Amino acid sequence: MTERREGELTIDELARESGMTVRNIRAHQSRGLLPAPEVRARTGYYGPEHVARLRLIQDLQAEGFNLKAIERLIAGADGGSRHVLEFGRAVLSAFGEEPEVTTAEDLLGRLGDDVDERAVRKAVKLGLIRPLGEDRYEIPSPTLLRAGEELSQMGVPALHALAVAEQIQRHSRAIAEAFVRLFVEDVAGGDVDPAKRTPEEWARLNDALARLRPLATEAVRAGFEQTMTVAVERQVQKSLRT
Repeated sequence: MTERREGELTIDELARESGMTVRNIRAHQSRGLLPAPEVRARTGYYGPEHVARLRLIQDLQAEGFNLKAIERLIAGADGGSRHVLEFGRAVLSAFGEEPEVTTAEDLLGRLGDDVDERAVRKAVKLGLIRPLGEDRYEIPSPTLLRAGEELSQMGVPALHALAVAEQIQRHSRAIAEAFVRLFVEDVAGGDVDPAKRTPEEWARLNDALARLRPLATEAVRAGFEQTMTVAVERQVQKSLRT
């Protein structure tokens, strides 16, 4: 019997760890997106690098990359493509939260009794929760979930809170795209062939990216607070006139 090394996973264990199906893992492997496992005694063993690669694929897919684009990035993992891949991971980690995984029972308990199938479908459509199978869900933004919990405790119906979440997504998308344009055009210097960038340039871009997150967050928060103040003042004035 072959002794298993620390951190090694069978394909079934890798599927549970990553939230993917065995079929999808095999498909990614056949496309060259996932390195082959180490086979010993007719059993394939996967390591932490396979888990990291699957999570990267999931993150890139969530950001709109199709498998063909991901395949091109990973296939050219040397030279400029390697830097693009690393920079892409830095972008995703800079603006994303560490997701949580929960059960449907726990999710319903946290969000109130009025969360029905319609509300769940709406949350999935908005990307607020992601079904993983086996009655489990991934929460990409635990911060948004906590906000939903507090709104539920205040008596706000789930569908009303989801409507607000949809408005946040719709309006914040334009703001995010504006910051991306600033970064790409003014900081990164436009559409430059990644292979022509030097390691020093990639280091500069990573440093600029690290500075962009707090800058963008503070600017959006300050703008929202100012707009919220005006909206509250108008509502107060309206209430006083009635």
